[in-house]
Amino acid sequence: MYEVTEKILREVRKVIVGKDDVVEKVWISILAQGHVLLEDVPGVGKTTMALAFSKALGLETKRVQFTPDTMPSDIIGFSLPEQGRMVYQPGAVMTNLLLADEINRTSSKTQSALLEAMEEGHVTVDGVTHDLPAPFVVLATQNPIEEEGTYVLPEAQMDRFLLKEVITYPTPVEELEVLSR
Repeated sequence: MYEVTEKILREVRKVIVGKDDVVEKVWISILAQGHVLLEDVPGVGKTTMALAFSKALGLETKRVQFTPDTMPSDIIGFSLPEQGRMVYQPGAVMTNLLLADEINRTSSKTQSALLEAMEEGHVTVDGVTHDLPAPFVVLATQNPIEEEGTYVLPEAQMDRFLLKEVITYPTPVEELEVLSR
């Protein structure tokens, strides 16, 4: 397991500079099949880190850019009539790693749909339960500034995340390293 861990961390560190402690904590959360909330200002690599982990792990990944008009059905799916019966059309949660980008930019109803899936490991659409694939991990990002038009995640919903991590802006030395790469 040590060799696998080192290989994955090495791959992620190819694109994430100077944030080894955050990278390691996110990896531990993924191993524990826990969900992660990455919070910080734009441009510090939150989305890049999530995508790097998905690529390093070879997991099926979907990304949802949350906006005020993102609907719960975009997340959990919906049913459509087909030949006299209702057929489930999977939503974005039907993946191994879901990148929930700017989760605080969508309505509480849509947040709740995602958070229920995170807690239960399945979704229910029109009375039919659909199990999520295994593993299922959410890496969500949140921007703590520019709060106009955002919907803060209540503390009661924050417990769905095993880890909330702040990445922080790179140091001048780290910025130079990013530029040199």
